[in-house]
Amino acid sequence: MANFAKIFASRAQNVLQTAGRQPQVAARFSRSVSSGSNWEFIKTDVTGEKKNVGRDHTESSQGTECPLQRPHEGISTALQQFSKDKSIAAIVLTGSEKAFAAGADIKEMVGNTYSQCIQGNFLNDWVEVARTQKPIIAAVNGYALGGGCELAMMCDIIYAGDKAKFGQPEIALGTIPGAGGTQRLTRVVGKSKAMEMCLTGNMISAQEAEKLGLASKVVPADQLLAEAIKLAEKIGTHSSLIVQLCKESVNTAYETTLQEGLKFERRTFHATFSTADRKEGMTAFAEKRPANFTNE
Repeated sequence: MANFAKIFASRAQNVLQTAGRQPQVAARFSRSVSSGSNWEFIKTDVTGEKKNVGRDHTESSQGTECPLQRPHEGISTALQQFSKDKSIAAIVLTGSEKAFAAGADIKEMVGNTYSQCIQGNFLNDWVEVARTQKPIIAAVNGYALGGGCELAMMCDIIYAGDKAKFGQPEIALGTIPGAGGTQRLTRVVGKSKAMEMCLTGNMISAQEAEKLGLASKVVPADQLLAEAIKLAEKIGTHSSLIVQLCKESVNTAYETTLQEGLKFERRTFHATFSTADRKEGMTAFAEKRPANFTNE
């Protein structure tokens, strides 16, 4: 058993480090964001027929794609800019066909101490993805392990390529998930499956992730990005204001009791009657014409 544990731990670490070496793509912006890491810039632009879907990818000063080894460093800045851009309706976060995101750098964590983690509030700056008001779609290809799986779960919708793998293998490295792996996973797949994944480090396939409700759709790997953009475009046909209110209401279901959630939902529903877009949407329906939302 001891030898098996050592082999498993070694394989888990190799998988995480391999994932960390893969080129990563996240939401693209129309500008470059300077970063102090080895991947120095996040190239950003917009896509979709109406140019209202954000994508990004990391790029070094040499112009080569680099790993999303520290997602919080560049993505947080990028998402903050997307949030301020009124032309962006939804965001697609994705990676290469071999890996979605590697999470934190294991080699850099080796020397960390308890006091350093506490005083530095280690991993706290990963939460920008979960705080973003605009919808974020994770398009996951390849490995989404450890912090990569946690990053995907911070997004609002997960689309998975047919070869994608999800897992929380931290247990094999002598630690536990630290950015939501034990919390978000349990709320999605249930206690028994979350316990199995977190206590063994076993990975699950894209197909099982869809069956468990972790991913909402599985598509061929080469069609993943196009499908994710199509979904973002569909969201973009609605009022961005109402979309954000609806996202907040769904998220509240995870954080409150049913009665409190129902009360929040009802009050938010009532609040939409103070918006121009609610009036326009219902008027357009009554007049049998497309709605012209102004996000007001």
